[in-house]
Amino acid sequence: MTALLMAAGVALDWLLGEPRRWHPLVGFGTLTKRVEARLYRQDSRLRGLLGVALLVLPITAVFMALKAGLPAAAPLIDIGLLVFALGHRSLHEHARPIAAALAAGQYQEAQRLTARIVSRDSAAIEPAPAATESVLENGNDGVFGALFWFAVFGGPGALLFRLANTLDAMWGYKNSRFLQFGWAAARFDDLLNWPAARLTA
Repeated sequence: MTALLMAAGVALDWLLGEPRRWHPLVGFGTLTKRVEARLYRQDSRLRGLLGVALLVLPITAVFMALKAGLPAAAPLIDIGLLVFALGHRSLHEHARPIAAALAAGQYQEAQRLTARIVSRDSAAIEPAPAATESVLENGNDGVFGALFWFAVFGGPGALLFRLANTLDAMWGYKNSRFLQFGWAAARFDDLLNWPAARLTA
């Protein structure tokens, strides 16, 4: 059953892609900013840990409770959460145009397209290795990691992984602002990614 649900989730992600409007992660990002505004203190790992707990655990618990309370709907809940966590089609949509530009000898266009996925100045990018690295990293974050935690804990596992990954992307920086406050988000993401990254490799 788990394999069938995973196949259905991957197929739906490929068919639908990511929402162009009203993406749930945009709402989660807005919520994260509000929690950060309330809790942030530059030198406090404890407040950062509290922020991670407040943002990740209640949302995951709600869907676990929904599955338990509505067993007949549990497969649909699982598939919906997996589709939310996956970014397989989106990864292809970003990477394939880079490959096509390189194949056509359009080096500057390949640099421009690569800059969209690695968030660096296009003039400083070597597109082939930079795009390959980004595809591998996002293949872990948007495909294999979500599938691994789905296999372990079902839809709530995939949801937990995606929320933790999003928090790491927002707070997990080694700069003066987030070195302490973002420590918990970065370490939690590392913990969830330890098996997933090895599966990707």
